[in-house]
Amino acid sequence: MKFTKMQGIGNDYVYVNCFEETVDDPERVSEIISDRHFGIGADGLVLIMPSDKADFRMRMFNADGSEGNMCGNATRCIGKYVYDNRLTDKTDITLETKSGVKKLKLFPEDGKVKTVLVDMGKAELAPEKIPMLAEGESFINKPITVDGETVNITAVSMGNPHAVTYVEDVDSLELEKIGPAYENNPLFPERVNTEFVQILDEKNIKMRVWERGSGETWACGTGACAVTAASALNGFCPKDEEITLHLKGGKLYITYQSDGTVLMRGPAETVFTGEINV
Repeated sequence: MKFTKMQGIGNDYVYVNCFEETVDDPERVSEIISDRHFGIGADGLVLIMPSDKADFRMRMFNADGSEGNMCGNATRCIGKYVYDNRLTDKTDITLETKSGVKKLKLFPEDGKVKTVLVDMGKAELAPEKIPMLAEGESFINKPITVDGETVNITAVSMGNPHAVTYVEDVDSLELEKIGPAYENNPLFPERVNTEFVQILDEKNIKMRVWERGSGETWACGTGACAVTAASALNGFCPKDEEITLHLKGGKLYITYQSDGTVLMRGPAETVFTGEINV
């Protein structure tokens, strides 16, 4: 199987061009190639496929083999892949995901895409659509119990579920210890990605993320979008203005618009290409 390893501010996946390759058991393949000691090493597997609804289709799998609905960093990397590898010559493309069709704007330099702007659609706040076992129209800054302690969260879906919680110092957190209790909280029947957030000022937000099925990752595009939406709703940052999100792997630039639509801008990089027997 030929592959390309790519990363969006440290959120790294193995990408396979399914216009040319066939992956019969992507769940198993994702587990094998994601292993950082015995495999290629990645946060998961992304398949680039034909679509009858958009220019291209994405399927993404976490490191544990579970299939995810959406990955913001992967959408940017796919934009770079299809342009750099001449699968398209358009700089405005559409991408089918399990959470709907996304619009991408590509910004090439010297024939290679450097940054991508993605219309991520509207942030979903209704608990039943996140999904979350809670009543009401939204779950903003409300308490839940995690491992016997009460913490406040804001729940948001960006095509996948997110719980956003605010802390004084994200660097001091031991995510390996606390992350699983958030991920597997019984209020979230499909598990949940959790963002731990430190407000630097109204235009700068620092965050770490624990992703369901992968553990702590260096970046999460949908998580950064969820954090910006939650922060605007909690009054920490303005709507309709680009906010800088500081993640372990680098920076993303997110705008939460007044109508609930979220725009994400950030880099995409190719790490290396190769071939593996799986």
